[in-house]
Amino acid sequence: MKKYAIETTVGIFIVFGLLGISYMTITFGHVPFLGDNSYPISARFTTVTGLRVGSLVYITGIEVGRVERLAIDQKKQKSVVEMRIHKGIEIYDDAIASIKTEGLIGDMHISIDPGGGGDLLKEGGIITETISPLDIADLVSKYVFGDIKRP
Repeated sequence: MKKYAIETTVGIFIVFGLLGISYMTITFGHVPFLGDNSYPISARFTTVTGLRVGSLVYITGIEVGRVERLAIDQKKQKSVVEMRIHKGIEIYDDAIASIKTEGLIGDMHISIDPGGGGDLLKEGGIITETISPLDIADLVSKYVFGDIKRP
């Protein structure tokens, strides 16, 4: 009888351990479990240097989504950034998306000015106005090698 009590206790401990690991995986891994509460939009940039899948998307400094996929549009020779934005966040078709750095040498993220003068951007919509990241290394090399003219 005592043998079954120990096995039952160990079994319950293992079940609770697996439930805890599952919860942490879903919570910290940003894995949608019961439905997805976000919608897809995309933007085309001339370059997305430093941006990666999972990078954050901000509107007025508040996290509203993540970068889901990076691709290349061969016809237009542009980088396509596919994002997932939380439902309830309204972005208009005159929005401007820019790639910025968190701090001086931090991670890259997308900052969206949501606009407001046009129609609402629908699921799968494309932000047409974009600003690519500033390449600090390129600016420094231009300054060092004299390509920047002084007034």
